[in-house]
Amino acid sequence: MSATTVRRRKVQQQDESDHGDTTDSVQESCNVKKELSDMKITLQLEAGSYWLTRIFFLRFLGFIYAVAFLVGYHQNIQLIGQKGLLPAANHLKKIWSHTGGSLFQSLNYAPTLLWFVNYEDHMDLYLTAISLCGLMLSLLLVVLGSANMLMMSVLWVLYHSLVNVGQRWYSFGWESQLLESGFLAIFFCPLLSLRPVPRKTPPSWAVIWGYRWLIFRIMLGAGLIKIRGDQCWRDLTCMNYHYETQPVPNPISYYLHQSPEVFHKFETLSNHFIELVAPPLVLLPGNYWLFRRLRLIGGFLQVLFQVILIISGNLSFLNWLTILPSICCFDDASLSWMFSNKRNSVKWQVWQIQQEEQTGNKPRESRTQYIRKMMNVTLAILLAYLSVPVVQNLLSSRQAMNTSFEPLRILNTYGAFGSITKDRTEVIIQGTYDNPQDPSAKWLEYEFKCKPGDVYRRPCLISPYHYRLDWLMWFAAFQNYQHNPWLVHLAAQLLVNDEGASSLIAHNPFLGKAPPKFIRAEHYRYRYTKLGSKDALSGAWWKRKRFGNYLPPVSLAALKEFLTAMDWPIPLLKA
Repeated sequence: MSATTVRRRKVQQQDESDHGDTTDSVQESCNVKKELSDMKITLQLEAGSYWLTRIFFLRFLGFIYAVAFLVGYHQNIQLIGQKGLLPAANHLKKIWSHTGGSLFQSLNYAPTLLWFVNYEDHMDLYLTAISLCGLMLSLLLVVLGSANMLMMSVLWVLYHSLVNVGQRWYSFGWESQLLESGFLAIFFCPLLSLRPVPRKTPPSWAVIWGYRWLIFRIMLGAGLIKIRGDQCWRDLTCMNYHYETQPVPNPISYYLHQSPEVFHKFETLSNHFIELVAPPLVLLPGNYWLFRRLRLIGGFLQVLFQVILIISGNLSFLNWLTILPSICCFDDASLSWMFSNKRNSVKWQVWQIQQEEQTGNKPRESRTQYIRKMMNVTLAILLAYLSVPVVQNLLSSRQAMNTSFEPLRILNTYGAFGSITKDRTEVIIQGTYDNPQDPSAKWLEYEFKCKPGDVYRRPCLISPYHYRLDWLMWFAAFQNYQHNPWLVHLAAQLLVNDEGASSLIAHNPFLGKAPPKFIRAEHYRYRYTKLGSKDALSGAWWKRKRFGNYLPPVSLAALKEFLTAMDWPIPLLKA
């Protein structure tokens, strides 16, 4: 073999070697990219941080706020407007008179923006404006999944402005619960930034614990009020009645009511376990494996319980709202499956923050962060101070439910269904053109949006939306009309086919015709039909029996003196 041939072969081998090295390098580079890609797909977060928790929480809170303001937008004018059943202007004038014309005392008694406007002449306009502004901000919160303190403060003030003039229509526990949840959310957010992951403003530990303390109080308060209240909670028979007699049943309530008694006893025992035994789990501290796992289980049990309640009845947005504080039992690691792994996503940003903390590359704290720390400590002290009367109430044998101890409703006591109604009674409103004393008079019934009326109408399914009039009609049924003067005002408005009053109900039999000459209200007892019975097979969901008169027949002329005494506008017949 010649020297030239040998040199050529060496060069060729060297080229092949270099090519092989290049191929290996390219392959190695591809492998690195693949590993990075795989790392993005299986991105794992450490336990103990709450960046993603805050994003999910704020979206959920925005959804609940949106529902609450939407309910107000659709119903406030008819309920508390200038011609409403309980006009808010009258309520504010009484407060102003009671406080001697002091703006400070009036604000302390009923905090609302309406003190600063001409509410007597433009109440409807301002009620609508408050609801629409709240609705738009709430939807923005849902879309962004982030907020700042200014935005959350505005939402809180706007809803306060409605609750404190809402009177009977806004007198239930979920209103205070939403205000308490909204107040804490103010301190969950940065001052001005709208970034979902603002690095300089991590989720407040004081707020996380404030929400855990909230769900603990809600559930324990509900459990204690039951054990101390109705005997049926102690002998495990309350669920025999609950599905039939709850304020606004849904179609599933009908089928659950048909369950055997042993299943109802199991439901009652499960209720006691969730409300009396499980709540301490949400307060377990730290990120130790056992404590964290038990806290996650505690949060999951509370969420599952509220989902079951949502399925089994129309309890406004109460159960949706009660899910909210339970979210703070879950950290980023437990919620990460809900978020995208893509580069620069919020999950990726949280992962980067955790990596910086683990490697000691955490940015130096700024003056703003020191101020936030002091704010967290101050908030924790405030919550502890306001908890004193709440804890005393929980420990008291005379426990009160759904009570606030200060006007801003920052921290409240809660409870639900301390007693269970054993028989369902309904107020059925009727109108006629005939002489009411004539036994042959033809009475036509008004049908409400959701409350039982026509026995053949399927129960509605509306949660988390809420019909406030239907809810109050449930309470009115086991009281009398003297305790519910707004019902007489409703009768007066129906006597002229008032458009506002008619919009609150499902069917006005006189709409489009001459209004009735007389209105009355009858008292009926309602029971579910039994599955397979003749009534059920005919399509009836309910069977009912009249047992008395609730409101005697009245005409518009007969009500004018009463309306004048109550300082309510007298409805006018349209030409």
